[in-house]
Amino acid sequence: MTRLVLIRHGQTEWNKSGKYQGQSDVALSEEGLAQARCLAEHFPIEKLDAIYASDLSRAMVTAEIVAERFGLEVRPEPAFRELSFGDWEGLTYAQIVAGWPEAMANFLTHPDIMVIPGGETFPQVQARAMKRLRKIVAKHEPHDQTVGIFAHGAVLRTMLAGILQMPLSMVWSLSQYNTAVNLARFDEGRPTVELLNSTAHLALAGLSGQGRI
Repeated sequence: MTRLVLIRHGQTEWNKSGKYQGQSDVALSEEGLAQARCLAEHFPIEKLDAIYASDLSRAMVTAEIVAERFGLEVRPEPAFRELSFGDWEGLTYAQIVAGWPEAMANFLTHPDIMVIPGGETFPQVQARAMKRLRKIVAKHEPHDQTVGIFAHGAVLRTMLAGILQMPLSMVWSLSQYNTAVNLARFDEGRPTVELLNSTAHLALAGLSGQGRI
């Protein structure tokens, strides 16, 4: 068995202002750092055997704060980077709607077929992320290990959709708040999802984890 703990990074200033980050390397805000420390203090799993993270700093720093508790090193994984928003990176929802109304309409209602100018599609993101995820599961399954994976809102949604065998057209049905925790287990390759989008650790410290993108 391999057990996965899939976690979104802490809040950034772009999360607060509603800017689409994509693969722009935006740092955690002060609240994001507090969220990550709170997650480490109240981590829902007693033991991790390995930690992987998107190599973008907001995911890496969130992972490193948790990794310190378990005495682990974080293994950077470009495959777990956020969806590239291309020409939309650094823009707000209102700015994107003004410039690309049809594309943004598809982004929200038909994410499986939408095309971001200069960016990636959801199928492309899911393919790269799930390919690496399957290799990690296969590597750790013979040893019955628990693995932490720190990533981003959109890529985590595609991974969860893949694990749940959901169509990508439904990807926005899965909320992923800042430092949200998701649990899944694989028994001989067969997945079971045990927890989705939990921010119970933040409630203990009176922090919020919301943030759609």
